[in-house]
Amino acid sequence: MLDTSKWTPYALAALRIMAALLFLEHATMKFLQFPAPIQGVSYPLPAIMIVAGVIEVITSILMIVGYQARIAAFIASGEMAAAYFMGHMPHGFWPSLNMGEPAILFCFVFLLIASAGGGAFALDNARRRAMA
Repeated sequence: MLDTSKWTPYALAALRIMAALLFLEHATMKFLQFPAPIQGVSYPLPAIMIVAGVIEVITSILMIVGYQARIAAFIASGEMAAAYFMGHMPHGFWPSLNMGEPAILFCFVFLLIASAGGGAFALDNARRRAMA
């Protein structure tokens, strides 16, 4: 039987890095209007969008490099829960209709990272080895 458990840290690292890169794209859309401006948002950005963007930049970078990944993922997960309940839920219950699926997925992916850690290739691992 194939032992897949040895690959789990690498799969978790891939999930952490890719989710954080996609999350960072939301911040670049807010602040740089790249690759496009956010549809339906007026510029200058409302204060809540600026705060969300700052959280996205900081937590994304921390998760990409794997430094304090659990804390960053927990904060990002909370932001996505708030985004869903404040921005999507008022437009109806069903996530597929209120466009809230990405927020829910980000929320639970980040919750997994917050509980399981960053996996392989994380600065947290090097820091932990240096302290031991």
